[in-house]
Amino acid sequence: MDTIPAKPRLREQFRNVMRVNHYSIRTEKAYWYWIRYFLRYHRMRHPLKMGAADVSEFLTWLAVSRHVAPATQNQALNALVFLYGKVLDQPLGDIGDTVRAKRPARIPTVLTHGEATQIIALLQEPHKLIASLMYGSGLRVVEACRLRIKDIDFDRQIITVRSGKGDKDRTTLLPSPLIERLKDRKARIQRAWREQDAFYQCDASLPYALRRKYPNAARSLEWQWFFPSQGLCTDDEGNIVRHHLHVSAVQKAVRQAVRATAIGKPAGCHTARVGCRFVRPPAGGHFSARQGEESAV
Repeated sequence: MDTIPAKPRLREQFRNVMRVNHYSIRTEKAYWYWIRYFLRYHRMRHPLKMGAADVSEFLTWLAVSRHVAPATQNQALNALVFLYGKVLDQPLGDIGDTVRAKRPARIPTVLTHGEATQIIALLQEPHKLIASLMYGSGLRVVEACRLRIKDIDFDRQIITVRSGKGDKDRTTLLPSPLIERLKDRKARIQRAWREQDAFYQCDASLPYALRRKYPNAARSLEWQWFFPSQGLCTDDEGNIVRHHLHVSAVQKAVRQAVRATAIGKPAGCHTARVGCRFVRPPAGGHFSARQGEESAV
């Protein structure tokens, strides 16, 4: 007699829907965090036994008792709207319009050129080169860490960002002061790869199903990480692979450098990226990311 398969648990249902809709892993982790928070607040009642009133109560508690920021409150709301609308197929209706917090306009923290170079000078490689890319090219920290050999075109001085925010590709300009340093790093990687160094005997991690579609890509030079991690990990299929340098390592190094400089600003990796966007254009001219070249150390 055939047994009826058990219904997937809520965590599995949520993960399956997120993966089918190709949400990023970071969004998946953030949404699941708030869903778990919501369930714990209501003493682990199943969400099907709750509704819009319970969601509104939870969000009100976050704002009144936990004093969360408007962006945090909206992220929690988005997670619960996704849970009920996409996973449980029971949309919450108009609750999104009634409890969505308004985000006030804020002036971003911007580093001067001297402050940025002071921070970057205190970093060790490869964090120093990554921070220079963020400040000179406007890359997000995760985008800089994810660069592969094939993503930097030295002839055209262009960096291609793959699967950036919103899973979109884009290009940005390569600061000329960083070209030689990046070429040297690429040459070292290429030399070690050709000599079959033990470091490159492990496959590079690949996105989606590219490992099955292109079996040799993980060992090819163009798919190697520009900033590989020292340790190994397992991918979704259980293969031992080498991933890129973890974003948190760069963030920690930048925070330590900011504290060491004592500039008195709440700066971080995103502040370095904002600095590239707020370079003052020349009189009568137009802003261009190329102006960030002079800011790269």
